[in-house]
Amino acid sequence: MAGWHAGAQTPAAFERFIKKPALRGASVSLMVKEIGEGRVVYSYEPDRQLTPASVMKTVTTATALEILGENFRFETSIMYDGTIREGILYGNLYICGSGDPTLNSSFIETPRDSIIALWANAVERAGIRRINGRIIADERIFDTEGVSMKWMREDLGSDYGQGSYGLNIFDNHFKLFLEADTNLTQPIVMYSEPSLPQLKIYNNLVFRRSKKDSCLITGFPYQNERYLYGVVAFRNHSFRIAGDIPEPALFTAYYVHHYLQNKKGVMILDEPTSYRILSESEYQDTTVRKTLITTYSMPLKEIVRITNFVSHNLYADVLIKTLGLRCVAADDEALSSFDKGARVVKDYWNAKGLDTEPLWMFDGSGLAITDKVTTRFLCDLYTYMATRSSVAEAFFQSLPRAGKEGTVRSLFRGSALENRAKMKSGSMSRVQCYGGYVTKDEKQYAFALIINSFTGKNNYIRAAIEELFLALF
Repeated sequence: MAGWHAGAQTPAAFERFIKKPALRGASVSLMVKEIGEGRVVYSYEPDRQLTPASVMKTVTTATALEILGENFRFETSIMYDGTIREGILYGNLYICGSGDPTLNSSFIETPRDSIIALWANAVERAGIRRINGRIIADERIFDTEGVSMKWMREDLGSDYGQGSYGLNIFDNHFKLFLEADTNLTQPIVMYSEPSLPQLKIYNNLVFRRSKKDSCLITGFPYQNERYLYGVVAFRNHSFRIAGDIPEPALFTAYYVHHYLQNKKGVMILDEPTSYRILSESEYQDTTVRKTLITTYSMPLKEIVRITNFVSHNLYADVLIKTLGLRCVAADDEALSSFDKGARVVKDYWNAKGLDTEPLWMFDGSGLAITDKVTTRFLCDLYTYMATRSSVAEAFFQSLPRAGKEGTVRSLFRGSALENRAKMKSGSMSRVQCYGGYVTKDEKQYAFALIINSFTGKNNYIRAAIEELFLALF
């Protein structure tokens, strides 16, 4: 079989795999490298450029660890301008973000609003009881292109398709609770968490006697309207679906505004705003600021672990934008924060001797269908991280154990490969991918498998992949 490097027995296993009816007409690429010797053990079409889905996160997180360091932390500062006299701030309060994706994140094991409480306590310690100004969200560290222009329409507005900004909160998504009692003619929207009073919901959901729901939220960044589409199964209780917060920076300013009023009794004269809104009125920021408090995220190695364990798109996209801060664009270039990050990634690995020509990144999460990569590049990257990287352990531990953790907790469960593979999964419509490491006979192997344009159901493909890897290892 063309493209194979293996013994006579193993290609037969792959030949059975590639002849599965669901793979007829599909694009398949596989590479396995023995890390100690750098020897290619198996390969099939390793230079075919394919969509990797969330396996792209391994490229983003490995690069972030390499460049930023495993102990890098995001910081957020609460600042003010003007003067404080007799308990009154004659000026504005600023929330200055660096892109921290972990603020009030559901994946951080701290009490809700604990970070907001620290900010509020700092305001209280400064003796501020009234603000004769407003709270301003300063999200300017990134551009206003919260979502990649390459994302599909169906992803926009969803809880996994949330944008990434200079200020992020609650994973940039909200939960919408609906009543679906059988006496109703249509599910009724009740409330959201967190509360989004300015958000208008257009409810197009319908009831069907189906076994499961098939519904989604759609909408665009910065627009305070979301649309509900799809089918809801009859039930006798409420249920919830999740969507994205349209403008997280502005929402953060409102959230802190109400927290200070309700928890600390601080009177605030004007309505909160963000720099995106102020820039539309040609606002000139010439005032000198003073810092009340700076808070920090957990170390990057923990953020990377969450990114790869739960396949967190927001975390990954913030990481690539943060890398992009190191990019200096030419005067005749108009690069987005995503573009700058992608350039930094390619330049870095090119300097390390990896062939980056087949690497096409339009985000850090892999949500863009136009993202492309080869299994050869992925295996070269994984081999580098295992043999040459100073943050090898942090990267390795960020990958969940197959059959045990994260998005691969059901893969290889109860088989000989359970707990012997550390890997990242990736999937979207007609795309299934895996990349990472496998240990066999005290040797470690880097591997990558990408399948595009298969037919049939994902669980059938996953079962075929399990069968193949058990034969390979």
